Amino acid sequence: MINNVTLVGRLTKDCDLRYTSSGVAVAAFTLAVNRNFTNQNGEREADYIQCVIWRKPAETLANYTRKGTLIGLVGRLQTRNYENQQGQRIYVTEVVVESFQLLESKEVSQQRGVNAS
Repeated sequence: MINNVTLVGRLTKDCDLRYTSSGVAVAAFTLAVNRNFTNQNGEREADYIQCVIWRKPAETLANYTRKGTLIGLVGRLQTRNYENQQGQRIYVTEVVVESFQLLESKEVSQQRGVNAS
């Protein structure tokens, strides 16, 4: 079976880097990916895609990116579920990232951050 996802987009906020009880790094983030078309008002809409990355790549991503950073990634879709405090079963579909690449220089990223402030 094929389960392959390739995305290019910007982080909506800084990565949430955590460690499991056994010391394994895991980072969760949301990637904003522009659609290839505009809406009736001529504006581009985006999809907001939940992603998770594990181990050393998680630490690297958290250390070298921040809100607004443009990245490309390859991963796979995965669905997990849990029971919330009200006893309801909650299903979450997210991209499990296998590799990523920074798509803009540090200087461009920093300049964009200065202009956004």
